Amino acid sequence: MAAPNTENVENPFGLQALWEQGGVVAHGTLIIMVILSLASWYIILTKAWDQRRLFKQYKEVEKGFWTAGNIRDGAAKLTGKDNAFRMMVEDGLRAAQHHEGRLTDQIPLHEWITASLYRTVDSITKRLNTGLSVLATTGSTAPFVGLFGTVWGIYNALIQISLAGQASLDKTAGPIGEALIMTAIGLFVAVPAVWGYNWLLGRNKDIIEKLRYFASDLHAYLVSGARVESGPLPAAAGRAPAAAPAAAVTRK
Repeated sequence: MAAPNTENVENPFGLQALWEQGGVVAHGTLIIMVILSLASWYIILTKAWDQRRLFKQYKEVEKGFWTAGNIRDGAAKLTGKDNAFRMMVEDGLRAAQHHEGRLTDQIPLHEWITASLYRTVDSITKRLNTGLSVLATTGSTAPFVGLFGTVWGIYNALIQISLAGQASLDKTAGPIGEALIMTAIGLFVAVPAVWGYNWLLGRNKDIIEKLRYFASDLHAYLVSGARVESGPLPAAAGRAPAAAPAAAVTRK
């Protein structure tokens, strides 16, 4: 009885064959895919970590900031490096203390504080959204880059068939494998990027809403000396600001 053949058969459609048999275009396409994938996962992981830190900071605000004796003691309870909420408190206090002056004495205090807090919120928002465009671009372009690799692989397969004069498997297996794998790689890169973009964007909206409501409460406290939970801040400079919340509160 003949012994079974245990010789390993090389897979002509694997990634190794793709790299060995592919030309400059195939190598370049694959390298671009790897770079896009690494960049996408780096952005997803780092942004998720930043969002987790901001959610933790907001819990500190709800737990200890408003129960402090005064606003400075409350700011001291906001721990952590680059605490967004502590930065907002410091900017608000700075705006309230430096309101009087040649350039600002004609601007009402509540408008001056509103503009200062809005600048801080906008700065944090910009930092949160940084990098999301890379995910959107990757999700949009990666399938087409993979499709380009597929078209190029089929083109090479047709050239091999033409040169050989017949469609033998050994002449066409490599280019066909290249064509099939490129499409799969494009989807493998694009799907996590699209998922990560939508997930991070939804969490960013939640964080920004929390920042705006905290800014509203902080604005009311700096103007009136009491907390007024009335919703987001009025429109900033360039938009008609609403009346200060202080009118509805008795100063403590």
